[in-house]
Amino acid sequence: MDWSDDAIVLNARAHGESAAILEVLTREHGRHLGLVRGGASRRFRAVLQPGNSLKVEWRARLSEHLGGFTVETTSARAGAVMESHDALIGLNAMTATVGLVLPERAQCPAVFEASVILLDALAEDGLSHWGPLYVRWELGLLEALGFGLDLSKCAATGSREDLRYVSPRTGRAVSGAAGAAYADRLLLLPAFLLGAQNPVLPSDIALGLKLTGHFLSERALRPNRKELPPPRIRLDSLAARESQ
Repeated sequence: MDWSDDAIVLNARAHGESAAILEVLTREHGRHLGLVRGGASRRFRAVLQPGNSLKVEWRARLSEHLGGFTVETTSARAGAVMESHDALIGLNAMTATVGLVLPERAQCPAVFEASVILLDALAEDGLSHWGPLYVRWELGLLEALGFGLDLSKCAATGSREDLRYVSPRTGRAVSGAAGAAYADRLLLLPAFLLGAQNPVLPSDIALGLKLTGHFLSERALRPNRKELPPPRIRLDSLAARESQ
């Protein structure tokens, strides 16, 4: 069996004396692993950095085998991302999260496309620029997993106005009036998630990450006895500091 696809490097680890096990997110074949012969060498070190985009070709005798990758760099953005401490935190959070929650080999082209946009933003500017995009990326990840949130109208009244909260149980929006008596039990809904015309306040990125992190934990991870990965928690800490 063989196929070729566009891919984003999520992780690479040494295997034996000279090879590497490469984990990628592909456009058409989901999160996929394969062996790169010579992948532990100096020649491949810069190529297999998380965040880089590759053209990969996968070959195996049977579909269930690990198989092997041949790779070609199409965007070596990892170096630019690593020049920024904050961007590196965002990159590590993204690759760790998608590697943990996406089932292996499950097709998810929308997540791939959104990940390319996020990675390009990480390479260009600071948290205030790519932070809201990261929150939207996690909302899209939840949607791809079948756990999408309904932020279109109030769960209690049906109103589309004054949406301020999200129910931590149902993932549905709640208006300010309907949620006022239960505000301490609801998650705050940053206005920028309701439309691009709404400004992003200094605290909104931290609030957005708290929102998406809750549902990733409760719906995608804890049922499988997993927790948010440490790189994602470091992103929470970064956003909290920036909001002060």
